[in-house]
Amino acid sequence: MTPFGRRVRDLRAERDVTLTEMARAIGVTPTYLSALETGKRGKPTWALVQRIIAYFNVIWDEAEDLQRLAELSQPRVVVDTADLSPQATELANLLAREIGHLPPEAVAELLGRLKILRRRG
Repeated sequence: MTPFGRRVRDLRAERDVTLTEMARAIGVTPTYLSALETGKRGKPTWALVQRIIAYFNVIWDEAEDLQRLAELSQPRVVVDTADLSPQATELANLLAREIGHLPPEAVAELLGRLKILRRRG
């Protein structure tokens, strides 16, 4: 599941909306919406994100958060390390190979650490 998909699913649950109801209202199939929520489809288009924001009638920070999550929700990631250090290439390859085997708390720890380092940047 992607961060965007999880948030959309949470919003549907909070508002007691079925997948079929929402899909019909935003102009997609229930199959597509399910695949978007579960990460079987790539990140949504800007226009679709806007329809989802309008559907849930969210504003300001919550709308910005949905847009940010959509940008971070590409389930198939390609990392080009051609111009980076050997350590960066090693990190990218190790992460690609091991991420599926890491426990959730390790993923959360790594993600938190990277966010801290990015803010220092």
